[in-house]
Amino acid sequence: MHFFLRFSRWLLVPALFTASLAGAKELKVFILAGQSNMVGHGKMEMGFDPEGSGKEIEGGIGSMRWLIGEQPEKFGPNGKMPIVDAEGKWLVRDDVFIHFTYEKGVEKGALAPGFGKGNWIGPEYAFGHVIGSAVSEPVLLIKTAWGGKDLGVDFRPPSSGDTELGKGKREPGAYYREMIEIIKTVLANFEDEFPDLKGYTPELVGFGWHQGWNDGGSKEMVEEYGQNLENLIHDVRKDLNAPELRFVIANTGMIGWPKDGKDGGIRAQLADMQLSIADPKKYPDLAGTVAAVETRDFDRPREKSPSNFGYHWKHNGESHWLIGEAMAEAMLELIEQ
Repeated sequence: MHFFLRFSRWLLVPALFTASLAGAKELKVFILAGQSNMVGHGKMEMGFDPEGSGKEIEGGIGSMRWLIGEQPEKFGPNGKMPIVDAEGKWLVRDDVFIHFTYEKGVEKGALAPGFGKGNWIGPEYAFGHVIGSAVSEPVLLIKTAWGGKDLGVDFRPPSSGDTELGKGKREPGAYYREMIEIIKTVLANFEDEFPDLKGYTPELVGFGWHQGWNDGGSKEMVEEYGQNLENLIHDVRKDLNAPELRFVIANTGMIGWPKDGKDGGIRAQLADMQLSIADPKKYPDLAGTVAAVETRDFDRPREKSPSNFGYHWKHNGESHWLIGEAMAEAMLELIEQ
């Protein structure tokens, strides 16, 4: 696989796809999966009132709109990674497409704000921008994510076998199987789903995983998380017939770093365990094909965020951007190896 830094193509109306993709032959496909923080709770317009009223206002702190003003050299119309035009309208990419399945159904189209929960964003937003700007081929993101799902039961991979966890209430591996079925279906029908990509040959390149909150509330699930995550990687590769598929794991860092000398408890253990999946000494069979992203640095305090919902990154747009950006950069490094 060869990737080249080229350029970004933009348009403001999703229906006006240009013919600039017509000469391309390959379609680079990436999978994004997880639970609610992969669904996406990053706010675009609404943020914390800088006057301290405790209310959310348009363009408030922690929103992507506010971030544009804070970092115009990066996100402004003339920035390194522009996300608005000169009039302040959100840009829509004509080289990155997304098929998103979650609890409310299916959303699909050109990459833009709104492929999170409601009008919000998840990691797919920055991931698509970074990958789309780094590769010469068009990109398709297949995102499957559902709120409140764990790896211990819901996404339990086949190699992990049965479990007594959640017995009688949930079917082990139900969402793993649904995820795989959705990916296969989209790959088999992508030309019908995205007519502008008709004639392209899809190449399944990478898989991004951001999940863990629900497992972090169970000692039993945390103890077996490492093995379950390793099994997930092997089973996905097998079930998608993609033995070289690259994986990037973004740990469950919304807990932030421990304060006052505390060890961070079971959730910190889980975050560290997720990072260890990229340790070649612990998982030599995954060496060079799996990367892990530390996200605890992306946690923002309440006064810098739209809300106090810590388990959803306080709805902070910057946090969601940084997660996706870091995942994409790690993915590009894996590809270039």
